[in-house]
Amino acid sequence: MIQFDSSLLHDKLKEYFGFSSFKGNQEAVIRNVLEGKDTFVLMPTGGGKSLCYQLPAMLMDGVAIVISPLIALMKNQVDAMRTFSAEAGIAHFLNSSLNKTAVAQVRQDVLDGKTKLLYFAPESLTKEDNVAFLRKIKVSFYAIDEAHCISEWGHDFRPEYRRIRPIINEIGSAPLIALTATATPKV
Repeated sequence: MIQFDSSLLHDKLKEYFGFSSFKGNQEAVIRNVLEGKDTFVLMPTGGGKSLCYQLPAMLMDGVAIVISPLIALMKNQVDAMRTFSAEAGIAHFLNSSLNKTAVAQVRQDVLDGKTKLLYFAPESLTKEDNVAFLRKIKVSFYAIDEAHCISEWGHDFRPEYRRIRPIINEIGSAPLIALTATATPKV
């Protein structure tokens, strides 16, 4: 659990992302994550959901594991984080688009402590070699982006999302933040 007063959080927001203020409930969500609380975030598209896990990842010890449904979305998130940091290894993804050399480089950056955000598709997260690797590192928290995909009533239902909790239990317990812009009352 990490305590930050409001002015320090605003300083870090400016330092890491160039923003001088939070949008909507971002600060409250970020405080929950920093305090080690499981958190559910329902914000509209463009409401700043990504910052709700990106800023805590920068401030906490360990690596935040981000579970995201689309390779293109992961790439965009990683590219965006790299524009904010001088450290190219600050964010990575591990998915089927990488060859063995690239996977080895990502893992080395994680082990060297360069990486604060590591993105996975649910299908990649469940691979035995990835689970074994993640058991070796300190996970600060897990972020489930597009969390509506967990629900069989969601328009993007992916059965692999239902395996996230057992996999997290296998890797090691850490707080969880689930984020979506798409949630009907049933979802």
